[in-house]
Amino acid sequence: MEPNELLRLLTLYYEAQPDPENPLERVAFGTSGHRGTSLKATFTEAHVLAIAQAIADLRAGFGATGPLFLAKDTHALSEPAWATALGVFAANGIEVRIEAEGGYTPTPLVSLAILEHNAHHGAKADGVLLTPSHNPPEDGGFKYNPPTGGPADTRTTRAIEERANALLKEGLKGVKRLSLKEALSRAKPFDYAGLYVARVGEAVDLEAIRASGLRIGVDPLGGASLKVWERLAEAHGLNLEVVNPTLDPTFRFMPPDHDGKIRMDCSSPHAMAGLLALRERFDLAIGNDPDADRHGIVTPRGLMNPNHYLAAALHHLFATRAWPKAKAGKTAVTSALLDRVAQALGREVYETPVGFKYFVEGLLAGWLGFGGEESAGASFLRFDGRPFSTDKDGILMGLLAAELMAKRGKAPDELYEDLAEALGRPYYLRKDLPLAPEAKARLSRLTPEAVRVKELAGEPILAVLTRAPGNGEPLGGLKVVAENAWFAVRPSGTEDVAKVYAESFKGEVHLQEVLEAALALVVQALA
Repeated sequence: MEPNELLRLLTLYYEAQPDPENPLERVAFGTSGHRGTSLKATFTEAHVLAIAQAIADLRAGFGATGPLFLAKDTHALSEPAWATALGVFAANGIEVRIEAEGGYTPTPLVSLAILEHNAHHGAKADGVLLTPSHNPPEDGGFKYNPPTGGPADTRTTRAIEERANALLKEGLKGVKRLSLKEALSRAKPFDYAGLYVARVGEAVDLEAIRASGLRIGVDPLGGASLKVWERLAEAHGLNLEVVNPTLDPTFRFMPPDHDGKIRMDCSSPHAMAGLLALRERFDLAIGNDPDADRHGIVTPRGLMNPNHYLAAALHHLFATRAWPKAKAGKTAVTSALLDRVAQALGREVYETPVGFKYFVEGLLAGWLGFGGEESAGASFLRFDGRPFSTDKDGILMGLLAAELMAKRGKAPDELYEDLAEALGRPYYLRKDLPLAPEAKARLSRLTPEAVRVKELAGEPILAVLTRAPGNGEPLGGLKVVAENAWFAVRPSGTEDVAKVYAESFKGEVHLQEVLEAALALVVQALA
């Protein structure tokens, strides 16, 4: 990064002031994890101070009385926000564990560090990661992981939010803070990558990958997974090449996404164009977003649809792991092909609302073998049924794709084709509809009675859901299910749009009919 550019970003960060009419919003750290946020609106220094102090005030109530694992990704604002948060945590007498070499740390490494510590100590640890995930370079984000190791639940984030807003209204009078120099002198170095590299073989068969000699390419997309992949290759003798070792907080090397924005989304063929151009050099290629909680799987035939890879991964896991009675977790808007795969393997499906936080309890207790979201986020248990990471783990999912190839002699997309041929080929789409805030609120209050028809695109409706069948939690919208199709409508939590999801196992024409039924419901609900 050019010095003038860095100075501009740091100046914006430290000079921006919160709008007194715009208190801390949930998008500043997200109830289901982190969200990208506007620099001037919800991610100023004042907001970081307030959130960090709120966590310091409340963490004991969440069960955390031990160390706090503090990390950052490669976004420009993550570094100064990390320094600000460190000063607050240290001033509050918290033992803070930071990256041993002052570098960057992926989300799943923080989760693993929390779980490993808490398995052996009475004083439980928690963690904070400064990241806006895959969002544009100018965004910032604040993520809190309680002692469960996974994304904070709604109760936890609401408590932090309320306390942080109170601190903002008081002019930050209750915030304690040390200088960066003093805070660093009190922090303890921790080798996040070393722990991950040493333990990941308990969840994936690294020896099978090494012995296969698979040619693996990796593009961290300028993110925090870079050194993890390099150390994995060296420690385990993997035939792995990092094709893009560039670290640049402006991410100027990234090709524009579909809308012209720079976005490090490893499920987007636009953002993954660089790796896709090299795909014929490798048997398998893997992409991660900046905090590595998402995965992108590339074969010589191209970038896999996230839903397709989740189905292949689910099948491979439950066909090769001895997890008696463990369930398969999926969100309500993830492909129903996962339901069919689980049924074929004799496994129960645990369907939840959107948000990886709903998988944490099951992964932690071991009754959930796998949890996956259609947005390319997933994790799973160790071979022995213990949790490995209770947050989304894009590195682990990439290694699983390599294990699948090594053991089956076929690529994940070839396994997907086998599953689609045997169980039905899904046709899936998502459409965003601009909505005013009041219309979003009305949409979120939909009830099953809003669906007045008995058929969906020619098939009898089997279920109309406003709560997830797995845990009974509100979907924040509505889902209509038939034998070979479904759709879901829900307002976005971070944008003024309605998200409409539709899937059919009867072809593209039928899919359009399902989408039309979903859109008709939206129009009717808002009339």
